[in-house]
Amino acid sequence: MLDQLRQRVCRTNKELLRNQLVTMTSGNASGRDPESGLVAIKPSGVSFDDLEPDDIVLVDLDGRVIDGNRTPSIDTATHLYIYRRRPDVYGIVHTHSNYATSFAALGQQIDCCLTAMADEFGGPIPCGPFAPIGSEAIGRAVVDHIGRSPAILLQNHGVFSIGPSPESALKAAVMTEDVAKTMHFALLRGQPLRIAQEEVDRLYTQYHTVYGQKS
Repeated sequence: MLDQLRQRVCRTNKELLRNQLVTMTSGNASGRDPESGLVAIKPSGVSFDDLEPDDIVLVDLDGRVIDGNRTPSIDTATHLYIYRRRPDVYGIVHTHSNYATSFAALGQQIDCCLTAMADEFGGPIPCGPFAPIGSEAIGRAVVDHIGRSPAILLQNHGVFSIGPSPESALKAAVMTEDVAKTMHFALLRGQPLRIAQEEVDRLYTQYHTVYGQKS
């Protein structure tokens, strides 16, 4: 069932490892099929190196396993909560990437001090409150605090990123770690300068309407 979606979600999970956003079996990616509403998600505790498309588990929006021989991720309830409340989201990524998670450990957002942040995130990368793992509480924190950003930090936990596809959620996760690393180094040297909100808005609009190839 949904072989193509399973392949894309499997590839997205492997890209998390390739981009050094995850270690061992921690972290996950999922994707939602726009026609059936079914969600393909990484199985719990399976190595990214060993992951194959057939390992990806299909669940419905209530969490029932529809197809697959593995137990779905412990974060499944989080993913499903977001999908149910954000009809525009068709891909979700969760990581504990080092630089971004160091901000989460401090309960700090990443201020918008880089044009790349203005382009991609439209402002700071917010930090939501602490929430227990394995329930809908994390999903609720994501939905309530993410705003227009495609990524959010969760206090004492890590990063969740969302998008209209698994690949776009992956991009947001990669960009989150990249800007977090730059901001970490900047903070070692002084106080980074925030970009004025009107310029952030201009850059964000330009990036999402002009940048890239158009069909």
